[in-house]
Amino acid sequence: MAVEPAVYGASERPPRGDYTRAGSDYTCEQDYAAYTEEDHDTYRRLYERQAALVPGRACDEFIRALPSLGAKERIPHFDEINARLRKATGWEIVTVPGLIPEVPFFTLLANRRFPVTDWIRKPHEFDYIVEPDVFHDLFGHVPLLFDPVFADHMQEYGKGGLKAHGLQACELLSRLYWYTIEFGLIAQDDGLRAYGAGILSSPGELLHAVEGPAPQRLPLDIERVMRTRYKIDSYQQTYFVIESFQELFDKTAPDFTPVYERVKALPEIAAEAPTVEAEPAT
Repeated sequence: MAVEPAVYGASERPPRGDYTRAGSDYTCEQDYAAYTEEDHDTYRRLYERQAALVPGRACDEFIRALPSLGAKERIPHFDEINARLRKATGWEIVTVPGLIPEVPFFTLLANRRFPVTDWIRKPHEFDYIVEPDVFHDLFGHVPLLFDPVFADHMQEYGKGGLKAHGLQACELLSRLYWYTIEFGLIAQDDGLRAYGAGILSSPGELLHAVEGPAPQRLPLDIERVMRTRYKIDSYQQTYFVIESFQELFDKTAPDFTPVYERVKALPEIAAEAPTVEAEPAT
C-alpha cells in the first residue's frame, strides 16, 4: 500500500517529494544520481553562506561537529556521513521523500534514525523555503547528532512522541520540538548561541534570534513552551534558552502525562505574547 505524505500548516500545494519511492516506514534510498549540477551548486552556495555566519552565533557543539558533514561543494552521500555518525553516537540518517506523519517520525527517532529529505530547493527558493529540504536537514539538524547528550535527547524525544500520540498530546509535544530542536537558544559562557536547526540553517533567523533586539528570550519552561503557539511563515518572536544540553535532557526526561493534563486545561499563549495570560481561578 502506498504511503501518504504529511501535511503541516496551511499550503495551497501538496507536499513535494516522490512518496512512491518510500517503504512502509517512509524511508527510501537516496537518489543521488538524480541530483543535477544546479542542485549541487545550490547546496554549495547555501553551505558557504551559512558557514560564514555561524561562528560566534552557533553553539560550540555545532561548530565542532559541522566538518563531520563532509563535502561542502556538493550534496553529500548519506552513507559517507553515516560511517562517521554511527561511530560517534550510534545514530544514522535515513532518506525520506519529504515530510512524514508523526508515528513513523517518532519511531525513527526512537531507534536512533534521523529522517533526511533528499530533494533540494530550486534556485528561486534560495532565500526561503516552507518545507525542509536536504540542506535544512543536513546542515541544521545532523551536526548536533554527533554530540552524545543531544543525541540521547533526540532518541528520548522519539520515545516520548510515541507515548504522546497515544495520549492525544502530539500538538503539545510538537511545540517543544519547535522551540528547542528547531528554534532553541543556549547561553554559553561567552554569550548567547543558537542550537535549533531552523535558526542554524537560516541566515535571517540566525541574526534575528541571536542578535536582534525585538524577540523575547525566556528560560526554558516546559509548560510555558507547550502552551505557546508558533509561527511557520515569519521569524519567531519568542525563543526559549537553555544553559546546557544536559538541562534540555533533564527537563524532558520526566513523564509528561500529568504535564499534558495541566496544559490542556490552560489557555494557549500567542507566539508573540510577552507574558503569560492570567490563568483561570481554581
